[in-house]
Amino acid sequence: MALPPSPSKRLPASIWALGLVSLLMDISSEMIHSLLPVFMVAALGVSMLTVGLIEGAAEATALILKVFSGVLSDWWGRRKPLAILGYGLGALSKPLFALATTVGLVVAARLLDRVGKGIRGAPRDALVADLAPPGMRGAAFGLRQSLDTVGAFLGPLLAMGLMLLWANDFRAVFWVAVLPAALCVVLLVVGVREPERPAGAARANPIRRESLRRLGPAYWGVVALGAVFTLARFSEAFLVLRMQQGGLPLALTPLVLVLMNVVFALGAYPLGKLSDTARHTTLLAGGLVVLIAADALLAFTGQGIAAWLGIALWGLHMAMTQGLLATMVADTAPADLRGTAFGMFNLVSGVALLVASALAGLLWDQWGASATFGAGMCFAALALAGVLLQAAAARRATPKPPPAQG
Repeated sequence: MALPPSPSKRLPASIWALGLVSLLMDISSEMIHSLLPVFMVAALGVSMLTVGLIEGAAEATALILKVFSGVLSDWWGRRKPLAILGYGLGALSKPLFALATTVGLVVAARLLDRVGKGIRGAPRDALVADLAPPGMRGAAFGLRQSLDTVGAFLGPLLAMGLMLLWANDFRAVFWVAVLPAALCVVLLVVGVREPERPAGAARANPIRRESLRRLGPAYWGVVALGAVFTLARFSEAFLVLRMQQGGLPLALTPLVLVLMNVVFALGAYPLGKLSDTARHTTLLAGGLVVLIAADALLAFTGQGIAAWLGIALWGLHMAMTQGLLATMVADTAPADLRGTAFGMFNLVSGVALLVASALAGLLWDQWGASATFGAGMCFAALALAGVLLQAAAARRATPKPPPAQG
């Protein structure tokens, strides 16, 4: 994990606290989610298509709900209470996984968890943008994403260690995951201070036509890019299943998400800082090239050095693009509409994720893992073509400097 900036350009303590809140919740969530695909297939006997539909529906629920919480946070002028509610629901969902004996209860727990994520997501991202000093927005989003992702690899590591210690007892691991989820809610309540709403600021309906018109073409271009990115990147559950299919022992399957998230965490903050000065389309194009390489390797094999390299490249792609897309949303939206902007962005991405995960599961059931990752490679190539075309159009639209006077 990268070190904080120098004291002269230090990120506020509340941004660090938000990052630690994300870290704790991700430890809890990934302890469960790194084992959940295998638990559903091996213990509950569900099909790959069902896994894809459950994962897609759960993540899409979270992303779609962000639009409503984002709009509410803009109208109310408060972000933190909605974040507390969302993290609280996430914490309440954890015991249900340990109690589940049927697919129905797993689905209920997964959806409750993702409802919480949907409620907290847009207000939290808008709060990061509100708190970030000028010129450090990319670094702020990168730091939060980096700390979030540290939790995303610590969680699978803990899950793997406990599975080995407790002879593959899924439910015992799920019970342990309750503790960091509860701690994260406490830290959010006591450790994050929300900026005061400007005195005399009027409340307005953020989804009125007049308000939505202020989200201009640049913002909607970012929304379109986010949707295509999501189609190219289905649920990480399929990474775990690919490696298990390749012969990875059951207790070691969390290593897949550990490796992916270590790379993600190490890259997110420095690449976030880089996005404050570098051309965004260049970073996006680079991230898609990396994703194409990852899909190609995983389409070819689910074992050996090539497969593990594919997992690492998947994490690098996430580091290059996830914080950057959040920064681009914040940069192209008015300050009083940031919650709505993040919500709309995630609404479109949520629909795309549902389609992508269902398609991934269907292709796997019909033609195998290679078809799933091959399709991801094709979508990533289409997204890359779109980014390059957009960059070329932007260069053509940029006025040329007048010729030098002789």
